[in-house]
Amino acid sequence: MIETILAIIQEIVRPLKWSLTWVNVFEIVIIATVLFLFYRKFIKNTQSEKLVKGIFILIFMWIMSEVLILINLRILGLFLKGLVTVISLSLIVIFQPELRRFLGYLGQPGFIGRVLFSKENHGTIEDEKVDIIKEIIEAVKYLTKTKTGALIVFKKGIDSGSFHDVGTKIDAIISAELILTIFHPNTPLHDGAMVIDGNKIQSAGVLLPLTEDPKLSWKYGTRHRAAIGMSEVSDAACLVVSEETGDVSISMDGLLKKYDDLKTLKEDLESILGIKKTTEEVSTKHKNFIENLFKK
Repeated sequence: MIETILAIIQEIVRPLKWSLTWVNVFEIVIIATVLFLFYRKFIKNTQSEKLVKGIFILIFMWIMSEVLILINLRILGLFLKGLVTVISLSLIVIFQPELRRFLGYLGQPGFIGRVLFSKENHGTIEDEKVDIIKEIIEAVKYLTKTKTGALIVFKKGIDSGSFHDVGTKIDAIISAELILTIFHPNTPLHDGAMVIDGNKIQSAGVLLPLTEDPKLSWKYGTRHRAAIGMSEVSDAACLVVSEETGDVSISMDGLLKKYDDLKTLKEDLESILGIKKTTEEVSTKHKNFIENLFKK
């Protein structure tokens, strides 16, 4: 039995005409490093991790089909290979939002440099950012109370594209009063999104791309679809206040998380804006945020 398996493996590898050399080892190390960086940056602790596991299962099924064909079980082998082909084509449709978001990441300027050389910020809490959180929370508190619709985009490491160029330039320090003025129903900018970059409101009245996810519930309006759509094509976080219910949600990586209390919202905003006390604490908060997203 063992001799048969070894013969099959030898039969599969022989056409490759491959022999192990130091150059091959170097190439394998490079490929493994790139795959590991890609996994840690974009796949780990996200919904795409399930997709990767599914791909590995498909690869195993394809290998099994080749083995079945080699041992003269052609009908079973061809059936399994055909099944793998059909499932592979189906994945393109099922995981279209994830693939679109990935292609959007690839198109961002400086993508490779950010993936390979980006470093986590392990500094202490900055008073300036604490003030920003306070102003945003105060504004959100009033917006939810009055059921005033709002959409706020927090730009992060990878540029959110040129969407903010369509809006009106603000370039002002963040304050609760200014946020409430922008989203007041009688102002020209209240229907669009407000973009925050660092400690400033960069622009307002911005039109964002709407998500095309067919699985999204009908109950979500234009603001929620715009928030999800923006998070699908960039790594930006989008805060939404519902005009109908006053509910607060944040969209990240194409997923929407609803908040029932401002304390949890404040903690997640601290993580999004990079306010961190210790490396361990930040890692735990980020992990909890991702886990809570998938519970919704």
